[in-house]
Amino acid sequence: INKKMKQEINTPKAPAPIGPYSQGILSGNTLYMSGQIALNPETGELITENIEEETHQVMRNIQAVLIQAGITMDNIVKCSIFISDMNNFSEINQVYGSYFTGIAPARETVEVSRLPKDVNVEISVIAVK
Repeated sequence: INKKMKQEINTPKAPAPIGPYSQGILSGNTLYMSGQIALNPETGELITENIEEETHQVMRNIQAVLIQAGITMDNIVKCSIFISDMNNFSEINQVYGSYFTGIAPARETVEVSRLPKDVNVEISVIAVK
């Protein structure tokens, strides 16, 4: 695959991958972003004291990768939200929704039994340029 078809997107302003994956892959005009958790990229610490702050950190990490790709939150067309407890859905949804001003992306939200590093929320996105 040539570089125009598959370009790696990485920024130190989002957490470094903790496995064999990229923060994002730009293929043509589409950015496929790996799931982001609430790791603070500056300190390497998890932000999990409360679900609102955890979700804000996830969204800031998403924004950092988008900026590196030259796009904004308005370019997101699809989100996948994975949460460890559906009882946190309302708080997560309120924070998540505050990051979109235009048309909200399509999405699904699913409760899972466990997430990396035992976080409470992980979000992945697909965006177009």
